[in-house]
Amino acid sequence: MICIITGDIVGSRKVKDSWLSNLKSALKVIAGQYKWEIYRGDSFQIEVEPENAIKAAAYLKACIRINKPADVRMGIGIGEVKIKRKKLSESNGDVFVNSGIAFDSLKQAKVNLAIKTDFPGFDEDINIMIRLALIAMDSWGIVAAEMVKLALEHENLLQSELATLSGRTQSSVSEALKRAHYAELMDMDKLYRKKLNQIFAN
Repeated sequence: MICIITGDIVGSRKVKDSWLSNLKSALKVIAGQYKWEIYRGDSFQIEVEPENAIKAAAYLKACIRINKPADVRMGIGIGEVKIKRKKLSESNGDVFVNSGIAFDSLKQAKVNLAIKTDFPGFDEDINIMIRLALIAMDSWGIVAAEMVKLALEHENLLQSELATLSGRTQSSVSEALKRAHYAELMDMDKLYRKKLNQIFAN
Protein backbone atom coordinates (compact mmCIF):
# COMPACT_ATOMS: atom_id res chain seq x y z
CA MET A 1 0.00 0.00 0.00
CA ILE A 2 1.21 3.48 -0.84
CA CYS A 3 -0.30 6.95 -0.89
CA ILE A 4 -0.44 9.35 -3.83
CA ILE A 5 -1.45 12.97 -3.33
CA THR A 6 -2.69 14.69 -6.50
CA GLY A 7 -3.04 18.45 -6.29
CA ASP A 8 -3.14 21.78 -8.01
CA ILE A 9 -2.67 25.40 -7.02
CA VAL A 10 -5.80 27.53 -6.66
CA GLY A 11 -5.34 31.12 -7.81
CA SER A 12 -1.86 30.49 -9.21
CA ARG A 13 -2.37 33.22 -11.83
CA LYS A 14 -3.26 35.81 -9.19
CA VAL A 15 0.05 35.58 -7.33
CA LYS A 16 3.70 35.86 -8.29
CA ASP A 17 5.73 32.77 -9.08
CA SER A 18 6.96 32.52 -5.47
CA TRP A 19 4.42 29.71 -4.88
CA LEU A 20 6.29 27.52 -7.41
CA SER A 21 9.61 27.59 -5.52
CA ASN A 22 7.70 27.03 -2.25
CA LEU A 23 5.86 24.06 -3.81
CA LYS A 24 9.10 22.51 -5.09
CA SER A 25 10.78 22.95 -1.69
CA ALA A 26 7.76 21.44 0.10
CA LEU A 27 7.62 18.43 -2.23
CA LYS A 28 11.35 17.78 -1.70
CA VAL A 29 10.95 17.96 2.12
CA ILE A 30 7.97 15.58 2.15
CA ALA A 31 9.13 13.11 -0.48
CA GLY A 32 12.53 12.15 0.90
CA GLN A 33 13.36 9.05 -1.13
CA TYR A 34 9.93 8.98 -2.77
CA LYS A 35 8.92 10.43 -6.13
CA TRP A 36 7.15 13.68 -6.99
CA GLU A 37 6.53 15.69 -10.11
CA ILE A 38 4.96 18.96 -11.24
CA TYR A 39 3.04 19.00 -14.50
CA ARG A 40 0.74 21.31 -16.50
CA GLY A 41 2.39 24.26 -14.74
CA ASP A 42 0.50 24.21 -11.46
CA SER A 43 -0.47 20.55 -10.89
CA PHE A 44 1.55 17.96 -8.97
CA GLN A 45 1.69 14.40 -7.68
CA ILE A 46 3.71 13.06 -4.78
CA GLU A 47 4.17 9.61 -3.28
CA VAL A 48 4.18 9.39 0.54
CA GLU A 49 3.77 6.76 3.23
CA PRO A 50 0.01 6.29 3.88
CA GLU A 51 0.40 7.16 7.58
CA ASN A 52 2.00 10.50 6.66
CA ALA A 53 -0.80 11.64 4.33
CA ILE A 54 -2.51 14.13 6.67
CA LYS A 55 0.72 15.77 7.83
CA ALA A 56 1.98 15.93 4.23
CA ALA A 57 -1.24 17.60 3.07
CA ALA A 58 -1.14 20.07 5.98
CA TYR A 59 2.50 20.90 5.23
CA LEU A 60 1.81 21.48 1.54
CA LYS A 61 -1.16 23.69 2.40
CA ALA A 62 0.90 25.75 4.86
CA CYS A 63 3.70 26.21 2.29
CA ILE A 64 1.23 27.47 -0.33
CA ARG A 65 -0.93 29.59 2.03
CA ILE A 66 2.19 31.66 2.76
CA ASN A 67 1.64 33.00 -0.79
CA LYS A 68 -1.86 34.28 -0.04
CA PRO A 69 -4.31 34.37 -1.86
CA ALA A 70 -2.92 31.15 -3.39
CA ASP A 71 -4.27 27.88 -1.98
CA VAL A 72 -4.01 24.21 -2.87
CA ARG A 73 -6.52 21.47 -3.73
CA MET A 74 -5.48 17.89 -2.97
CA GLY A 75 -6.87 14.40 -3.44
CA ILE A 76 -5.30 11.73 -1.22
CA GLY A 77 -5.41 8.19 -2.60
CA ILE A 78 -4.29 5.02 -0.83
CA GLY A 79 -3.97 1.66 -2.59
CA GLU A 80 -1.74 -0.68 -4.57
CA VAL A 81 0.60 0.13 -7.46
CA LYS A 82 0.35 -2.22 -10.44
CA ILE A 83 3.01 -0.75 -12.72
CA LYS A 84 5.76 1.40 -11.23
CA ARG A 85 7.74 3.49 -13.72
CA LYS A 86 10.40 6.16 -13.38
CA LYS A 87 7.78 8.94 -13.63
CA LEU A 88 4.70 8.91 -11.41
CA SER A 89 2.52 10.05 -14.33
CA GLU A 90 3.47 6.88 -16.22
CA SER A 91 2.76 4.51 -13.30
CA ASN A 92 -0.65 3.02 -12.63
CA GLY A 93 -2.71 1.06 -10.15
CA ASP A 94 -5.57 1.47 -7.67
CA VAL A 95 -3.70 4.16 -5.72
CA PHE A 96 -3.61 6.46 -8.77
CA VAL A 97 -7.29 5.81 -9.53
CA ASN A 98 -8.22 6.55 -5.90
CA SER A 99 -6.15 9.74 -5.84
CA GLY A 100 -7.77 10.89 -9.10
CA ILE A 101 -11.28 10.15 -7.81
CA ALA A 102 -10.56 12.06 -4.57
CA PHE A 103 -9.19 15.01 -6.54
CA ASP A 104 -12.08 15.04 -9.03
CA SER A 105 -14.60 15.06 -6.14
CA LEU A 106 -13.28 18.33 -4.69
CA LYS A 107 -15.10 20.82 -6.93
CA GLN A 108 -18.49 19.18 -6.50
CA ALA A 109 -18.03 18.88 -2.73
CA LYS A 110 -16.65 22.45 -2.60
CA VAL A 111 -13.69 21.43 -0.44
CA ASN A 112 -9.93 21.56 -0.97
CA LEU A 113 -8.97 18.17 0.48
CA ALA A 114 -10.43 14.64 0.39
CA ILE A 115 -9.30 11.03 0.74
CA LYS A 116 -10.22 7.85 -1.17
CA THR A 117 -9.25 4.30 -0.29
CA ASP A 118 -10.81 0.89 -0.89
CA PHE A 119 -12.57 1.18 2.50
CA PRO A 120 -15.76 3.34 2.20
CA GLY A 121 -16.42 3.45 5.96
CA PHE A 122 -12.90 4.69 6.64
CA ASP A 123 -13.23 7.29 3.86
CA GLU A 124 -16.51 8.59 5.28
CA ASP A 125 -15.07 9.02 8.79
CA ILE A 126 -11.82 10.65 7.65
CA ASN A 127 -13.50 12.97 5.15
CA ILE A 128 -15.81 14.29 7.88
CA MET A 129 -12.72 15.04 10.00
CA ILE A 130 -11.01 16.66 7.00
CA ARG A 131 -14.01 18.93 6.29
CA LEU A 132 -14.00 20.07 9.92
CA ALA A 133 -10.22 20.63 9.83
CA LEU A 134 -10.57 22.70 6.66
CA ILE A 135 -12.69 25.24 8.54
CA ALA A 136 -9.43 26.20 10.27
CA MET A 137 -6.96 25.40 7.49
CA ASP A 138 -8.77 27.38 4.79
CA SER A 139 -8.59 30.49 6.96
CA TRP A 140 -4.85 30.31 7.72
CA GLY A 141 -3.28 33.72 7.26
CA ILE A 142 0.34 34.16 6.23
CA VAL A 143 1.74 34.16 9.79
CA ALA A 144 -0.35 31.14 10.86
CA ALA A 145 0.77 29.25 7.73
CA GLU A 146 4.43 30.15 8.39
CA MET A 147 4.19 28.87 11.97
CA VAL A 148 2.43 25.62 10.96
CA LYS A 149 5.15 25.05 8.34
CA LEU A 150 7.88 25.66 10.91
CA ALA A 151 6.20 23.51 13.57
CA LEU A 152 5.82 20.59 11.13
CA GLU A 153 9.47 20.93 10.05
CA HIS A 154 10.64 20.90 13.70
CA GLU A 155 8.08 18.75 15.53
CA ASN A 156 10.38 18.09 18.48
CA LEU A 157 11.09 21.74 19.27
CA LEU A 158 9.41 23.74 22.03
CA GLN A 159 7.51 26.92 21.17
CA SER A 160 10.34 28.95 22.70
CA GLU A 161 12.76 27.27 20.26
CA LEU A 162 10.38 27.89 17.35
CA ALA A 163 10.28 31.53 18.41
CA THR A 164 14.09 31.73 18.26
CA LEU A 165 14.11 30.11 14.81
CA SER A 166 11.41 32.42 13.44
CA GLY A 167 12.65 35.62 15.07
CA ARG A 168 9.28 36.09 16.80
CA THR A 169 8.29 36.16 20.44
CA GLN A 170 7.09 32.97 22.08
CA SER A 171 3.68 34.55 22.67
CA SER A 172 3.28 35.42 18.97
CA VAL A 173 4.24 31.85 17.98
CA SER A 174 1.79 30.45 20.51
CA GLU A 175 -0.98 32.75 19.30
CA ALA A 176 -0.36 31.90 15.62
CA LEU A 177 -0.45 28.15 16.28
CA LYS A 178 -3.59 28.58 18.37
CA ARG A 179 -5.27 30.54 15.55
CA ALA A 180 -4.22 27.78 13.14
CA HIS A 181 -5.71 25.10 15.48
CA TYR A 182 -2.40 23.26 15.19
CA ALA A 183 -2.94 21.13 18.33
CA GLU A 184 -6.32 19.95 17.04
CA LEU A 185 -4.79 19.16 13.66
CA MET A 186 -2.16 16.99 15.35
CA ASP A 187 -4.93 15.22 17.31
CA MET A 188 -6.69 14.54 14.01
CA ASP A 189 -3.45 13.15 12.57
CA LYS A 190 -3.15 10.74 15.53
CA LEU A 191 -6.74 9.54 15.07
CA TYR A 192 -6.20 9.13 11.31
CA ARG A 193 -3.09 6.99 11.94
CA LYS A 194 -4.98 4.87 14.51
CA LYS A 195 -7.89 4.20 12.13
CA LEU A 196 -5.49 3.52 9.25
CA ASN A 197 -3.63 0.93 11.33
CA GLN A 198 -6.96 -0.70 12.22
CA ILE A 199 -8.04 -1.20 8.61
CA PHE A 200 -4.61 -2.48 7.56
CA ALA A 201 -4.56 -4.88 10.52
CA ASN A 202 -7.85 -6.51 9.44
